[in-house]
Order: sequence, then structure tokens, then C-alpha cells
Amino acid sequence: MALADLASILWREREMLELLLFKLEEEQLVLASGRTRWLAHATREVEVVLEEIRRTEVVRAAEVEAIGAEFGLGPNPSLSKLAEAAPAPWSDLLNQHRKAFLTITAEVSAIAEANRDLLTTGARAARETMLAVVGSVETYGRKGETVAAAPRTRLIDEAM
Repeated sequence: MALADLASILWREREMLELLLFKLEEEQLVLASGRTRWLAHATREVEVVLEEIRRTEVVRAAEVEAIGAEFGLGPNPSLSKLAEAAPAPWSDLLNQHRKAFLTITAEVSAIAEANRDLLTTGARAARETMLAVVGSVETYGRKGETVAAAPRTRLIDEAM
């Protein structure tokens, strides 16, 4: 029963998306707390979940293609097209999965964007700190090579 197999794959994919959301929230907590010692570990866990989602997505795409062909749909049919073509109760189940995917992917996108902002802010703060300590930071030249930026002039109060 192909629709039962697809439903099983969709459940697995939903579970993986929820796990991704959890791992992104962990990453966000690490970033927000400043405990960057754990950042590589948290990021690695996100990457592991993403890889599993990619593998599941390939299996899902193949199953959708086969079911779409059975229903006379064109290549690469969407989940909503499959739901329209599927008999009850499968149509309801496929629509529920579609709504859940939309909700979870919106949440994943929002937290991923927030994490990107935290990373950008942290990188900017680190560069500014290095600039204050060293007087210059590395930058890129016209050919893409790394070069040291010209040192800034600093005022030093020698009266102290």
C-alpha cells in the first residue's frame, strides 16, 4: 500500500523537522548565553539532523513520484496535489501533513534567521574587540588574499 508507506515517511520527516527545531533552539541558547565552547557541538548536531532530513526527503520524493504516477499526476506532484487525488481518509492525512510542514518550516526559518543574526553580531563584536586590542584586523585585498589592514591612529592619555 503506497499511501501507507508515504504516510510513514511523512511522519518520519515531521519528527525530523521537530528535532531540527529543537536543535536550532539549543544552538540559539548556546549563542545567547555566550557559551561558545559548546557552539561547535550544537552546530554539528544541527548538521546531523539536516543530513537525515535530506536522506528522508530523497525517499519521500521517490515515493511521491510513484504515487503521483498511479494517480495520473505529472512529474514531481506537490503534497496538496496528492491530497486532492487521494481517496479519504488519505486526503485528510496528507492535508494535515502539509499544514504541519508549513508551520514547522516557518518556525525553523525564523529561528535559523535569529541564529544567523546572533552569529553575525558575535562576529562583529569579536572583530571590534580585536580592532581595539591590536589596532588592526585582517581584511581582504583586491585579489581576495588576506591582508592586514592599516593600523588606526590611537590617542593615548600619557598623563595618567
